[in-house]
Amino acid sequence: MGVKLLPFQRLVREIAQDYKTDLRFQTTAILALQEAAEAYLVSLFEDTNLCAIHAKRVTIMPKDIHLPRRIRGERT
Repeated sequence: MGVKLLPFQRLVREIAQDYKTDLRFQTTAILALQEAAEAYLVSLFEDTNLCAIHAKRVTIMPKDIHLPRRIRGERT
């Protein structure tokens, strides 16, 4: 996996605190969330790279992320 487990686990707990305090997570749940997050990011950056290539560039730019996110129906 690309993201280290402990920093990711802290991030998940920090975000969860905004919704409910005293939540507990099984290790397998954290690993599943991490796997899903990494798969999402890889897919997003693949599509972002295709946008940069289409624009005849080799460097991705913030505007290259907007199109894939818009197509997916995500907020920007």
